[in-house]
Amino acid sequence: MITKQILHTARLNNNCPECFDTEGLEFTFTQEEKHSKFYNQASKEIDEKLYCHTCKNIIYPVSWTEDIERVYQYHKKQVHPMSTSMQLKSLAHILILAGIVVIAAVVFLLWNAN
Repeated sequence: MITKQILHTARLNNNCPECFDTEGLEFTFTQEEKHSKFYNQASKEIDEKLYCHTCKNIIYPVSWTEDIERVYQYHKKQVHPMSTSMQLKSLAHILILAGIVVIAAVVFLLWNAN
């Protein structure tokens, strides 16, 4: 199962390029996280979205002004992504430990059989 985690959101006072309202823009930075029975792992990519709550449109980078670009660069520095390393769950730890015990038992029985 894949979920999106919101890393950072910020409201802007800049003019919307579509409706020219000054209070509707919001940046959202998200990162996908994959969940399975054995592990959790976050993706390396961070998705950015600029949304206007007044005109209900996503504002794409092609229509950003220089002011919006500056605010974007500032807020991008505020984002702290989740670690992309794999985090094992307790079920994975139990299976690994059980595998080690089975291998040790087989080696012990073969060693003592001779």
